[in-house]
Amino acid sequence: MTFVLIHGAWHGGWCWRDVAAQLRAAGHEVYTPTMTGLGERAHLLDERTGLSTFIADACAVIECEELSDIVLVGHSFGGLVISGVAERMRERIAHLVYLDALVVENGQSGLGILPEAVQRERSRTIDPEGLRMAIPTPDKFGVSEPQQVAWLMRRLTPHPLKAYTEPLALRHPVGNGLPRTYIAVTDPWYPPLAGIRERLRAQPDWGWREIAAGHDAMLTSPQALTDMLLEIAAAR
Repeated sequence: MTFVLIHGAWHGGWCWRDVAAQLRAAGHEVYTPTMTGLGERAHLLDERTGLSTFIADACAVIECEELSDIVLVGHSFGGLVISGVAERMRERIAHLVYLDALVVENGQSGLGILPEAVQRERSRTIDPEGLRMAIPTPDKFGVSEPQQVAWLMRRLTPHPLKAYTEPLALRHPVGNGLPRTYIAVTDPWYPPLAGIRERLRAQPDWGWREIAAGHDAMLTSPQALTDMLLEIAAAR
């Protein structure tokens, strides 16, 4: 089985370290790309870096590594990315997994779908250049364990603003007809996604799972998340 794990805002491929190690130990192939402008690629950020850049990043990994039969996982903001990849590379993907993720329709942006209070809060963090949103505190990601907090604070990088404001362009419904599962975290719930969770849970064409973990489940509960991903992959 091949897993491609797409990180969320302010993160990088590094955040999947423990989950990726466990999936590989179980005999699976795993890729954890970092999107342009973040993590070890933060130096590549410029005014053109947006959601379409992130989608191109993920598609390029799939193409260059010649991957197929993929379980494509998108965490948080990464939900927009995997929706875009499904639009372009449907034939390469076996299952989409939205991990406590943003799910938007054609023409919507990541920032625009969030509650107005969250939009205002994040807009206040934009840097004077208009390129980045500042790093939130780790508690916003449901992380409180001191070593994990310290790791996050070392590794998080400001998020490219255009990635959040650029609308997602889709010609087909979200998921492009592929099997898809939403994993909602419950310990604690992540308030900005309440509306998305409520909408998707009522849709019969979506699989639904819950995990007792923080929003950054790959940090707070890597074993439980790994087990859940393996269950989803096995049942597809």
